[in-house]
Amino acid sequence: MTHPRLDHLVYAVPDLAAGVAAFAERTGITPAPGGSHPGGTANHLVRFGPSSYLEIIGPDPAATVRPRAFGLETLAEPRLAAWAVRPDDLDQTVRLAREQGYDPGDVQPLSRRTPAGELLEWRLTRWKDPAEVEPVPFLIDWGGTRHPADSDLPLVDLIAFSAAHPHPDALRRDLAALGVRLDVADGPEPALRAVLGTPRGQVILR
Repeated sequence: MTHPRLDHLVYAVPDLAAGVAAFAERTGITPAPGGSHPGGTANHLVRFGPSSYLEIIGPDPAATVRPRAFGLETLAEPRLAAWAVRPDDLDQTVRLAREQGYDPGDVQPLSRRTPAGELLEWRLTRWKDPAEVEPVPFLIDWGGTRHPADSDLPLVDLIAFSAAHPHPDALRRDLAALGVRLDVADGPEPALRAVLGTPRGQVILR
């Protein structure tokens, strides 16, 4: 099997409109509306290329309950909360990871509609605690759905992406169980860091 490819980074914000406006101010690029999820979240997107993107996700202004996904229930400041990789075979990757001592979580179906009304459907793995930054990626399979980055989204460069963890060797073992490569450094708490190339220079998300 080939190594899973980067699918997207998840930048969680407590207020979606404010988070998108702040990103546009820092980068000079205005993310495009992505749509609403049934779980009470909505997102805006920019792409890194034809097969990967950055998702800015926050509570859906039209939702009545604050969502728990990516720690949004208690989130006070924006943060790079998670990331996703796309394996050739999601179910086989889950099975092989469990055989090596890492459980990626159960596979669940999700969907959303784009502002144009197109239905996007995918399957992904869900981990145990949505309030924690998760430096191990979740797995995603878009099936027959058109990939979100395969569209006319605003483009930014992903210059670098890395993680920090108080137990870096343990993190490396979990990443290896998924066949994932990532630069990992020692740090006081689990954290992700992305360096973006934008019209206003390099911007760091963490």
